[in-house]
Amino acid sequence: MPTVQDLADKIDDVTRLLARQSAAIAALADTPAASGPDVALLVDLHALYCDARACAATARSRRERAAFTAVAAGLERLVVGRGGALVAPEPGTAFRGTQMEAVEVMPTDDPAADRTVAALLEPGLDAAGRSVRPARVAVHRIR
Repeated sequence: MPTVQDLADKIDDVTRLLARQSAAIAALADTPAASGPDVALLVDLHALYCDARACAATARSRRERAAFTAVAAGLERLVVGRGGALVAPEPGTAFRGTQMEAVEVMPTDDPAADRTVAALLEPGLDAAGRSVRPARVAVHRIR
C-alpha cells in the first residue's frame, strides 16, 4: 500500500509533467500559423482543451485543478494562435443555430429568456470564420 509520501511524490511528478506540457504548448502558440488554419489540428486541440477542462472540473485537489486549468489555458492560446476561436456563449445569450447545438432544453415561464442559453455544456470551435464544432448548450424554452 502506498504511503502518503509516495502519493505526494506522484502528485509532484504529475505537476512537473503538466508544467512541461504547458511550456511546450506556449512555445507552439507563439509560433505563427502557416497559410490558413489546420482544421484537423484545431479539432484535436479542441478535444484536448475539453478534456483538460473536464479534468479540472473533477479534480480532487486544488493543485490538480490548477494544473489542469493551466493546461486548458495553454491549449486555448494554441487554438487561437493557430487561427481558431473557441465558442463559449454566456448564459442569457441568444441561441444561434450556426454556432450552437441545443443538447438540453430548460423550461421557463419568462418570455424574455425564451431561446437563450441556459448553460454552456461544452465550448465549440470556429476556424476561418466557419463553425467546425458547435458549442453544446442548454437552452431556455418557454412552456
